[in-house]
Amino acid sequence: MVRLSAVVTTFNNADTLRSCLNSVKWADEILLLDSFSTDETCQVAAEFSANIIQHKFQGYSKQKQMAIDAASNDWVLLLDADEALSAESRAEIQNLLTKGPTADGYTLPRIEQLFWQMTHPGSRMNHFLRLFDRRKGGMNDVPVHAAPEVKDGRVEPLAEGFYHFGEPDIHTKVAKLNSYSTGLVEYKAGRKKKASMLTCIVYPPFMFLKSFVFKRNYRNGWAGFIGSVCMAFYAFLKYAKLYEHFRHAEAGLSLMPDEHPGKQSALISSNDETVKRAA
Repeated sequence: MVRLSAVVTTFNNADTLRSCLNSVKWADEILLLDSFSTDETCQVAAEFSANIIQHKFQGYSKQKQMAIDAASNDWVLLLDADEALSAESRAEIQNLLTKGPTADGYTLPRIEQLFWQMTHPGSRMNHFLRLFDRRKGGMNDVPVHAAPEVKDGRVEPLAEGFYHFGEPDIHTKVAKLNSYSTGLVEYKAGRKKKASMLTCIVYPPFMFLKSFVFKRNYRNGWAGFIGSVCMAFYAFLKYAKLYEHFRHAEAGLSLMPDEHPGKQSALISSNDETVKRAA
């Protein structure tokens, strides 16, 4: 049987971590990389005899890659602290490891908590690479949506899904989308991604249609409708903030009145420099 390390990165995740670790307590190792949590995260991890390492947060990709590299076994199951295996996915993975993997990585469908309910089985779920041979794969460098990739090998899908409990209400969902969209600005700007208000007009309705119709979120009723509107808003925020970034870079404070706090600060600094030179 192939030995497995369950790998989790954490920061103040005591509320969801117990469910996550309980679903992987059968693994040969639980490796937890914590960013110096101030709640009971590490105490919860200790209940499951986890190997706990602490390191200052250095970005999603680097943090998760460090955790993967610290695992004792070549095969890893990478989960977020607000995710958990279902009983069915646990059995499927255990059976796979007993027989021996035939691929280098496996994707699992993710069953989302959609505010007050879980997503309907008839909606289209996103599939994520979570189980893989770390000798064949690792994290990509996308700053916000960092994910593992098998770079040299074959990936196959597993049938059974795992749970995501990270968005229990609309407030949490919108707060995450606001944070994610801000985090992507520098990445997109660095890759010379174009910023057009036409994209802000056209892309959000397309994303709503994709989410509500093509991904069958209509099967989730009003929760699906609200979630699809949120995804359209996220599409808008990403490109509106990118457009704003370039406008700030081009105009600076030139479009602001002299009374703007930034201009006042610049004026004071300039005056202080003039006094120093005169002295």
